[in-house]
Amino acid sequence: MFPFLLKTGLAGFLIAAASTCAKRYPGFGALIASLPLVSILGMIFLWWDKPDKTNMAAHSEATFWYVLPSLPMFLIMPVLLRRGCPFWVSLVIGCGVTIILYTGVVWAGRRYGLPL
Repeated sequence: MFPFLLKTGLAGFLIAAASTCAKRYPGFGALIASLPLVSILGMIFLWWDKPDKTNMAAHSEATFWYVLPSLPMFLIMPVLLRRGCPFWVSLVIGCGVTIILYTGVVWAGRRYGLPL
């Protein structure tokens, strides 16, 4: 149970740090949020639980392919917000586009042999 609580605490700390910094310094908060800290911590914890090079390589490569479809959300949301769209609507649209793009990546992965 302790490892789970440690993982939860670290993840919560990263979210809190990013949002707290972003209140005063939006760019710095975005930098913290954009760092692959969660991915790095996830890989460290995965390695502790299952030190397998093949599994880690597959996890790392799949993470790369899943990051790509999430990136357009960070362009769509600012455009919508600047055009007067409410935050929650912008967030839902951004997440919806991301879900559609994730579906496309999964489809492409199956079709073209991407290791997802």
